[in-house]
Amino acid sequence: MALLDDVIAAAGGVQRWSKLKRFTVHFSMSGALLSQVGHPTGFKDMVAEGCTLTQLVRFSGFSDSGRYGLYQPSLVTIESADGSILGQWSDPLGSFRANALLRPWEDMHLIFFCGYSLWMYLTTPFVLTLPDVSIKELSIWHEHGQEWRRLQATFPSALVTHSPQQTFYFDSAGLQRRVDHEIFGSKVAQYTWAHQTFGGIVVPTLGRSLRLQPDGTASSDAALFDIEIFDTAFE
Repeated sequence: MALLDDVIAAAGGVQRWSKLKRFTVHFSMSGALLSQVGHPTGFKDMVAEGCTLTQLVRFSGFSDSGRYGLYQPSLVTIESADGSILGQWSDPLGSFRANALLRPWEDMHLIFFCGYSLWMYLTTPFVLTLPDVSIKELSIWHEHGQEWRRLQATFPSALVTHSPQQTFYFDSAGLQRRVDHEIFGSKVAQYTWAHQTFGGIVVPTLGRSLRLQPDGTASSDAALFDIEIFDTAFE
């Protein structure tokens, strides 16, 4: 597909991405969503290490410098500095859904939610090339005085995402500027900008999620979720 080819090239190219196995990212996150689940100050100066090939992210900086969180679709764990298991979810998606109304969210909730969210953030658009992901090009969208091209992606159930079907928007340079998806049943537009190149891969260093209105425009209410990327390394 021509649009997907342009987007992959703009993000650094498939040849470069195919050589990578892991990433390390220094970031902060905040927003109304975290306030709603009992964490109004957000999380500052966090570090995560992950795999580019599969959904695996290891966090430090949630609540205790001596504890670490490991996200995988099949297992979420909290570990001590010496590797001892302090807690785990062996069915993360089921456990998350069963306890999503708990307030405040505990570290297990945060590791799961932030784990798959951050992994998708850093692996897009390359995740769109996976063989089980179905892609369809949509009509051009006009926003901020620009024409944005769009791809609708349908993800397989084995891949943990905000929602199975999402719409990705790209500017004239092929850079991702918006993604429409759902969070807890609410339609959301995640805007991304301030792209920078890290190790040959282009990453948006700022992201903001806003509620979607029926006409497809974003609400001016407070941001549900903000993310700021300070530094990223790909290896």
